Amino acid sequence: MPIFSKSWWLDSVCGSNNWDVALVEQDDKIIASLPYFVVTKAMIKMIVMPQFTQTMGPYIIYPADQKYDKKLSYEKTIMSELIKSLPKVHKFSQNFHPSIENWLPFYWHDYEQTTRYSYVIEDLSNLEKVSSGFSRAKRRNIKRAEKIVEVKYDLPVDEFYKNHSLTLKKQNKKIDYEFDLLEQMYTAAYLNQSGATIYAIDEANNIHAALFIIWDQNSAYDLISTIDPDFRDSGAATLLVREAIRHVAGRTTKFDFEGSMVENVEASFRQFGAIQKQYFRISKINSQLLQMKKIMSLILR
Repeated sequence: MPIFSKSWWLDSVCGSNNWDVALVEQDDKIIASLPYFVVTKAMIKMIVMPQFTQTMGPYIIYPADQKYDKKLSYEKTIMSELIKSLPKVHKFSQNFHPSIENWLPFYWHDYEQTTRYSYVIEDLSNLEKVSSGFSRAKRRNIKRAEKIVEVKYDLPVDEFYKNHSLTLKKQNKKIDYEFDLLEQMYTAAYLNQSGATIYAIDEANNIHAALFIIWDQNSAYDLISTIDPDFRDSGAATLLVREAIRHVAGRTTKFDFEGSMVENVEASFRQFGAIQKQYFRISKINSQLLQMKKIMSLILR
């Protein structure tokens, strides 16, 4: 099960009382699950994605040696059962894990789909090969940074938050998450041996960049990154990515940059030799009022 659908993660980002899970059971065994996070705003009840949670969606256990046509039929049955088990809400919006390639059962229940993208280094077993996939610009950044900064681990959570707030303030931006949320994620990740902070610091104790990464047995994720604009040209951010990949290589198989639909960020991820991976955003509006607002926004574009 992907890290973003595990109970300890959902407890940390949703609160233990704010999420639930739809289940399908067979012969007293759970064969499928779909966790969901419910929020209510202005009397509108919605299933949405928690902050810092890339994907959720169905997790299905398949019978062994299943033929392709049987697999599709099985998915139709299982997903239909999951859909029926969801609570009634005015709006549903979830990102499904990239392993979910068939969303037709949701389409048949009047859901809609939007394709989104992430960038992933698929195989961390050969670190030399991974590094050779970096662009020349990224390799130059690493050489420059190695002369300027030292890489350290386990930046305390309050220091990480302070650093992120400061770097955003220098760009006339405000941090968009609360310290309590970061503390909950940080504590849960460390307790479950599934996360770490990594930072690059110079001789004058200036933090040039920092990362908060998490991982499970299938993939690591670049969850939060900070870059001090005063030291943007030091190459420290690139060096940290390389060090993060080295750190997780023995713990997992992939490195997910957590994607971005922002053009310049997408270009940077590609330069690490990452491969574009698509995933589905599945949504449905059950409220006539919300449906009218959606139609009006499309007309007024």
